[in-house]
Amino acid sequence: MTFKNKQIDYTRYCANNQLCFPMDTFTIIPQDDPVLLLNAFVEGLDLSKLYQAYSRFGRIEYSPKVLLKILLFGYMRKIYSSYELRRACEENTKFMYLLEGLPPPSESTICRFRRNCMSEYGEDLLVQMVRKLEVAGLLSFENVFIDGTKMEANANRYSFVWRKTTKKNYEKLQAKMQECLPELLRAEHIRYTLPKEVSSRNLSNVLKKLHKKKQQEKVEFVYGTGTRKTTLQRTIETVEGWLERLEKYEKAFAVFRGRNSFSKTDPDATFMHMKEDHMRNGQLKPGYNVNAAVASGFIIGNYISPDRSDIATLIPFSEKLLKHYKIQNVVVDSGYESEENYTYYENLADTELWVKPSNYEQQKKRKYKNDISRKENMDYDEIEDIYYCVAGKPLFNVQSKWERTNTGYLRETTIYECPSCHGCPLKEQCIRSRSKVPLEERNKRIYVSKAFQKHRKEMLQKIATTKGKILRVNRSIQAEGQFAVIKEDMQFRRFMLRGEGKVEAEWLLLSMAYNLLKLDHKLKKGRLGAGLIIPSTFPAGL
Repeated sequence: MTFKNKQIDYTRYCANNQLCFPMDTFTIIPQDDPVLLLNAFVEGLDLSKLYQAYSRFGRIEYSPKVLLKILLFGYMRKIYSSYELRRACEENTKFMYLLEGLPPPSESTICRFRRNCMSEYGEDLLVQMVRKLEVAGLLSFENVFIDGTKMEANANRYSFVWRKTTKKNYEKLQAKMQECLPELLRAEHIRYTLPKEVSSRNLSNVLKKLHKKKQQEKVEFVYGTGTRKTTLQRTIETVEGWLERLEKYEKAFAVFRGRNSFSKTDPDATFMHMKEDHMRNGQLKPGYNVNAAVASGFIIGNYISPDRSDIATLIPFSEKLLKHYKIQNVVVDSGYESEENYTYYENLADTELWVKPSNYEQQKKRKYKNDISRKENMDYDEIEDIYYCVAGKPLFNVQSKWERTNTGYLRETTIYECPSCHGCPLKEQCIRSRSKVPLEERNKRIYVSKAFQKHRKEMLQKIATTKGKILRVNRSIQAEGQFAVIKEDMQFRRFMLRGEGKVEAEWLLLSMAYNLLKLDHKLKKGRLGAGLIIPSTFPAGL
């Protein structure tokens, strides 16, 4: 059945009640609405790099400035989906105001801009925003607070690939090939010297020789029930199966890049423990380690990493920040403490590190203080370079060794050992480490990094000062507070894009939206220029 009139007239039966919008959508927007602040702020940015991303041939259907406004306002209003953004442009008058009379863009247009342009030029836009806040006197780089959180990736939770399992299967395959492949080649009268570790390239060369023999002997492959395969066909199919598995393992090792796992859906994501573990069974989920730097309540920089630990992220993140800003104090939590990070900031002339040692809270407990196995509870003679245990026996410097960490840092470790712990009544309490050697035959041994101990001792004195206490309080408020707002108030708990570069673009948009909301809140509450929050228990004027 066909219809002659395909155009539907919605006003045919309600001509007297037709809904009419005003020609100027600005007339129905309140003067203190955040959309006006967003529009004014984006108009002041230099978007020349965004326009350079488009080809000079052809017409730009939607201005990058308009698309940037739509995305930022969508993130400010907890709208992250391209489909929902397009629908908001059709129904919401504030989005219509930002469109400047243009028709709503399609989902692909919004997604393409966010995926391609923001991943390349998003950092430049955030730096411009931060610079404008600094010029206006709303932001200071004197104190910068850094913290990290785990954010779930847009990947299947059961698409994991484990390094240990992959290595185990790879070794089994290597053993199988070393055992069977020479016999298969001898049976086909093919000469080929196998290396100790067979690679996919070696198997490809073997397959070439086998296929060449197939062409010379004009062997036809058969398939299906009731057919008998030749020895050559079975050999080729066996080697092809090995090659497929070997290529899969080699590709997995290239993706790991020092990690222990990755996701098949998003290879850049690593399986991590998330705080949103409602079942409390320690379930691992694919995610990213998101690090953010906050100054005066505003996000000034981000660093996305697949590393589960924060230790390896501080130096590359600091280099990224110091390239744009002159920072005096960098305040981080105990998760960033390491000898390498201490040494890096010690070599910086104008930037100082403030970090709470990882054992700061633990050493206050009675159990920690009464643990005689710890080197922190032993007496140390700096002149003689000797440790004394609780029983009064000396531990001498017997060896110094150099170790290279996963990040390439060279660390010196000194080993102290007691000559004889025979007959000591505290031996079971003192020697806690596991070993196959019986306890009666073992002596107390401790491993000490003198450089790390020196840095930790100095840091404990720094954070105990009034300034150190104020900085630690503000780190909890500002650095951790911004993640609380993003996760709870803005309801952003899972990335929508896949790939480290695209995820970073998404987080940059979120950071800019957070800064605009923060600025709008400060303008309305009259809290402009507030840097550090000093509790009433501290002296005034700090």
